[in-house]
Amino acid sequence: MTLPNSIDGALRARARRVVPGGMWGHQNVARIGPGYPQFFDRADGTRIWDVDGNAYTDFMCSWGPIILGHHAPEVEEAVRRQQGRGDCMNGPGEAMVELAELLVDTIPHADWVQFEKNGSDATTVAVTLARAGTGRRKLLVARGAYHGAVPWCSPSLAGVTAEDRAHLIHYEYNDLASLRNAVDQAGSDLAGILVSAFRHDLGQDQEMPTREFAQAARAACDATGAALILDDVRAGFRLHLGGSWELVGVRPDLSAWSKAIANGYALAAVTGSERWREAATQVFTTGSFWCSSIAMAAGVATLRELRRGEAIPTMERLGQALRDGLAAGAARHGLALRQTGPVQMPMVLFEDDPDFARAETFCAAALTRGAYFHPRHNMFLCAAHTEADVQTALDAADTGFAAVAQMRASA
Repeated sequence: MTLPNSIDGALRARARRVVPGGMWGHQNVARIGPGYPQFFDRADGTRIWDVDGNAYTDFMCSWGPIILGHHAPEVEEAVRRQQGRGDCMNGPGEAMVELAELLVDTIPHADWVQFEKNGSDATTVAVTLARAGTGRRKLLVARGAYHGAVPWCSPSLAGVTAEDRAHLIHYEYNDLASLRNAVDQAGSDLAGILVSAFRHDLGQDQEMPTREFAQAARAACDATGAALILDDVRAGFRLHLGGSWELVGVRPDLSAWSKAIANGYALAAVTGSERWREAATQVFTTGSFWCSSIAMAAGVATLRELRRGEAIPTMERLGQALRDGLAAGAARHGLALRQTGPVQMPMVLFEDDPDFARAETFCAAALTRGAYFHPRHNMFLCAAHTEADVQTALDAADTGFAAVAQMRASA
């Protein structure tokens, strides 16, 4: 739904003529619900402006990459310096080595790093390294988990062949019996167990890993020589700088990173322990833009700022304030919410809302008051969010709750 004669509406019409469906993938607002703008003009700090000039306090943070705020000064200054020297050259710049050294120094399990561009690149490289390092084929993945948009793991089956997924075996996240059955099914052909930082399936209650589940996955890999692969693409650096499973005391063999690694500049990485270094030297992984010096300079500046230690506590504090305020606001309107997962990556769902109609009504109403929420995907806080931003969000949420209450009363 767009406003008549809006710039956004005109751009959508133009896009439909030259882009299949007008937009692709998860940023196609037709997948979200009514009222969302498709096109944006600018962003700064915790605010984004659509092409029609409407401003929103951003609680999606570009779907996760923004961790220090849009146009974080220290990152933009590093980018400007690198732009003056070069970006896409015949090889990487010094920033690649500097960023690799910082990552190895920051992440306890990491003895080495390889860089890519997107989360799908990183997870695919990690899986390939596990197979190369073991000489085996079977990969264990949690049912319903998202690990990227390529044939072996895409949530869509369009264009996917049975052969693309012939060696995947599914288990249920946090279910020890299910995991052990999958390990038994793989037998001597087990190359790796792929785990999400936490269960963040679309439209579902989020679930942190239990220590018992994490230890069982680690033990299975130790016993079989398979790789424990942590997909930290979405959660990396928001829960713990050393990797999200540091919170449960378990370290992976390989980790996939992206999103927040360079505060919005396109970059991804695979980190690994010494055991997998030789495989990483043998597998041919590359891309024309994988050694972009600008993105790596942004990554250096981002990681240095994160290592100051203030970002995660800030996100946790404000995330808890948002969660508490949303719970209180819903109760005032006689509504029941389910808020799950880490507070710095909030997931907000309504009870008795199987088709997400209440969630979409809530988000559309909040959007008119300048808060950009999502009806069924986890959201994101960043280190630039403030108490004032949370209050703006809660004021907008009150309008959303009122709309849901009215919707329920008229049903």
